[in-house]
Amino acid sequence: MSFIAKGCFRQYIINNKGTEQTLQFGVESWWITDYLSFHNQTPSHFYIQAVENSEIIAIEKPVLESLLIQIPKLERYFRIVSQKTFGAAQMRIKFLFTMSAEERYRHFSNLNPEFVQRVPQYMLASYLDFSAEFMSKIRAGKV
Repeated sequence: MSFIAKGCFRQYIINNKGTEQTLQFGVESWWITDYLSFHNQTPSHFYIQAVENSEIIAIEKPVLESLLIQIPKLERYFRIVSQKTFGAAQMRIKFLFTMSAEERYRHFSNLNPEFVQRVPQYMLASYLDFSAEFMSKIRAGKV
């Protein structure tokens, strides 16, 4: 599990067509990991990549478990982080199923303008589940 001290990261998979599909972004003061892999201590099914010059603070599970026992308020902190992460994932799934591609772009841009500036457009397009070419059309107002 890694705390992002500086920079921007993405978590992605490579789909059955060999295309990268961005699942998540993370910036300063966010945590990023494959939560299931971290919890089960198994190999990850995801890739995590720095999008720009970045610094992280990584913590191994045994160290985190020890800290959670020693500092009860830390357990509450991580519970809240987990709840927010899960809630954000639920909302992303909802948006993928209920919004058009253009609506997803506009909604994401309004909520997260910093990502639109910091993240390469092809990564943002894959996160929003459309092609970089379609992203160009949306940005040019041709959709």
